[in-house]
Amino acid sequence: MTSKKEFFEKFREAAASVLPIVAIVGVMCLTFVPMQADLMLSFLIGSLMLIVGMGLFTMGSDVSMTPIGSHMGAKLTKSRNLPLILSVALLLGIAITVSEPDLTVLADNVPAIDTTVLIITVGVGVGMFLMLSMVRILFSIPLKWLLIGLYGVVFLLAALTKPEYLAVAFDSGGVTTGPMTVPFIMALGVGVASIRSDSNAQEDSFGLVALCSIGPILAVLLLSFIYPGVPASGEAEMVQGIMDTVAIGKSYLSTIPHEVVNVAMALLPIVAFFLVFQAVALHLRRVPFLRIVIGLFVTLAGLVLFLTGANVGFQKLGVELGAQLASMGSWRFLLIPIAMVMGWFIINAEPAVHVLNKQVEELSAGAISETAMHYALAIAVSAANGLAMLRVLTGVSIMWIIVPGYAIALVLALFVPQTFTAIAFDSGGVASGPLTATFMLPFAMGACQALGGNIMTDAFGLVALVAMMPLITVQIMGLIYVLKTRKAEAVPEFAYADDDVIELWEVK
Repeated sequence: MTSKKEFFEKFREAAASVLPIVAIVGVMCLTFVPMQADLMLSFLIGSLMLIVGMGLFTMGSDVSMTPIGSHMGAKLTKSRNLPLILSVALLLGIAITVSEPDLTVLADNVPAIDTTVLIITVGVGVGMFLMLSMVRILFSIPLKWLLIGLYGVVFLLAALTKPEYLAVAFDSGGVTTGPMTVPFIMALGVGVASIRSDSNAQEDSFGLVALCSIGPILAVLLLSFIYPGVPASGEAEMVQGIMDTVAIGKSYLSTIPHEVVNVAMALLPIVAFFLVFQAVALHLRRVPFLRIVIGLFVTLAGLVLFLTGANVGFQKLGVELGAQLASMGSWRFLLIPIAMVMGWFIINAEPAVHVLNKQVEELSAGAISETAMHYALAIAVSAANGLAMLRVLTGVSIMWIIVPGYAIALVLALFVPQTFTAIAFDSGGVASGPLTATFMLPFAMGACQALGGNIMTDAFGLVALVAMMPLITVQIMGLIYVLKTRKAEAVPEFAYADDDVIELWEVK
């Protein structure tokens, strides 16, 4: 299915994503944050399952989700049937979103809102805005004006909705653009854009993730007006001692069948779409078809291991670690620097970030280096985690951070090239990767509950901040690129007259 080199590369990337957090947690738990030994053992087993699961998932996604998205996008566009394109985009958006592991983790953590209701609501939001993305690509609609108008609607609804829904709504926009959704819809966008022959087609293929992040926010905000009342505060599931290794093993083994059923049901709509398209339109040959089928099974296995490790090992220790740090009296402010360090390493090891950094360097012809882009994202995510912990400690409303943040991002969009705006808003989905939902969010929930805060309003919102900050830093990189370009154009070139004698040994 894939080369041996690619196989080991996927697992190396997965290990690089998880091991820095394991090291930080290990140092804290062995020095100044006491933790139950059985909980640490469960965490280490979960870490191993996350590494294997992420490796299998990304490998399977590369050979299944990405080809399916690209083939469907190109085939749909060639049909020139707009109603068909929009209908399939809606259904595909819903199908791909319900299989997103980060969304499942978030939905499981949200108290008092039914998990299935939240997942379906978010899925419909992504589907609707995937339709809008197709229209934008086909009709070359400028992205910045869409973003300004849609975020205006978002903040209008946010001003009217219940406070308990605000942070969850913005978090939903961050977790939907995760490892399952991003490769699929990016490939779908490339497939749709490939049918156009104009010079802006490639640039317009960016921005799908940006628009699909808005759909879930609007959908959850609208849900707040029709869903039964949500309690003012929820509760994080505090850890009970597992006591022995047999109980640890049983907790993992009993979770695996449950996750197999959940993941299989989530992937079923995607598989059904693919098989229908294969029979009606794609007609892939045997080898490519079997490659995709095997990739889907590998994706399933990876998702099962990932969610099992996250639910049993990572989330429990994240809650307990946050609670222990928050209970350290005057030292509880260590939550802020510790979360910032974790944020730095999470983004530093996120595999999708390296792809984004290379795209920006190529787009700017080296004016914005891959290293500069990397540090811009690392600073953004580190700052976002620090702001999230500040909210946990002070209880400040997320609107006091989100509104100015998005206002700055949208103003910058008026001054930087459209492609940088699209990449910036896409980068929010790249930055809010798996570890943010599986570890940092439970970490914030545990700290919030220990401090007696409101989980619904104070802890949730961390993913939203992680998704927001890169919108600013990446566009600042775009602004630097514009200034560099103008400066280079302003430097006059020395021109020789036609009758000048040029001494070659004097030319430097």
